[in-house]
Amino acid sequence: MNPSLRALALAAVALLAGPAAHAAGYPAKPVTLIVPFVPGGSSDITARSVTPGLTAALGQTFVVENKPGANSAIGAQALARATADGYTMMVGSIGTFAINEALYKNLSYNPSKDFEYLTQAVRNPNVLVASPGFPATTVAELVEYARKNPGKVSYASSGTGSSDHLSAVLFRQRTQTTGVDVPYRGGGAAIADLIGGQVNVSFQNLGAVQTHIKAGKLKALAITGDKRAPDLPNVPTLAEAGIKDMVVYSWQGFAVPKGTPPEVAQKLAKALQAALREPRTEKTLQGLGFEVVANTPQQFTAFQQAEVKRWKDVIQKANIQLE
Repeated sequence: MNPSLRALALAAVALLAGPAAHAAGYPAKPVTLIVPFVPGGSSDITARSVTPGLTAALGQTFVVENKPGANSAIGAQALARATADGYTMMVGSIGTFAINEALYKNLSYNPSKDFEYLTQAVRNPNVLVASPGFPATTVAELVEYARKNPGKVSYASSGTGSSDHLSAVLFRQRTQTTGVDVPYRGGGAAIADLIGGQVNVSFQNLGAVQTHIKAGKLKALAITGDKRAPDLPNVPTLAEAGIKDMVVYSWQGFAVPKGTPPEVAQKLAKALQAALREPRTEKTLQGLGFEVVANTPQQFTAFQQAEVKRWKDVIQKANIQLE
């Protein structure tokens, strides 16, 4: 064979074999798992719940690295700039992967362009709750009260652009009512003032308010999920309460940098799905109010794009934007 042709043939074989060889030997060293929030939150819990299963499946250590700040943008930017070799991945939230794209005028990363999506890990609904002294005990009564008292109902949230804030915005859009947003620096402060009656209502994460509901400290008006919550079987969904097209979940998912070899990304995705479905892990996550999703990269990518579009519509209609 002509030497030039031989070289071309060998190069082609190497090119074809390269990704497969990379995947076969992956991972050959520890993998960094970025959490773009402080320890103890939903993303951090999700990350630390799956690392034992990932280590067992892939034979390497997965090191959780918290990189909080700028509503998860610091950690997400770190992932976007990381080498696309499968040795850096991240678990992020609905804000990280969907809401931030429309919310921030100068976002340091692009959720729709910078990542390969591996799996939506978990989801949990919000609960529309009211302070004990607020007169409404049902969604219908809340809507009626808001219409009779325009601009008077106060909606507490864990911060502007959070899932609970935008759930309230969407609720007002769907019901054609008005209200006042009261953003706090975190859900704990919002819940405390809600219990104390300083604010009227809020769309809080199920896991954060479930004990307060059962203790009678908060009134649960509706669940934002597509079905009733097993631990709150008497609380209707928003659809059952007459509010259509408002199924909302907070969620967590895993991603790697754009350009990660497909075989490596697929190997990670399968290991993540198995780790999430491991009975002990699933039981732990369910005990914290999470529903395990563990879908495919294709399903998660389609879902992420639908979420970006949905919240962009809500944010633009409400004219919300942060720097």
